[in-house]
Amino acid sequence: MSTTSLAAIELEPASLPAFCPNPAMPAWSSHPRVFLDIGDTGEAKCPYCGTLYRLKAGSVRHGH
Repeated sequence: MSTTSLAAIELEPASLPAFCPNPAMPAWSSHPRVFLDIGDTGEAKCPYCGTLYRLKAGSVRHGH
């Protein structure tokens, strides 16, 4: 299945760092929290559940 066919969780820069599971996910489907590097592509996929996280279009990331 292509990641383009899956709905992505869109993140604002203020929501970074990205992590999964996110607060909206039900506790029963929880897995260990992992932080996701959206890196140069602006998106990352959770290695546990496959949820795709993407920086909201037009957003600008600021480095530390």
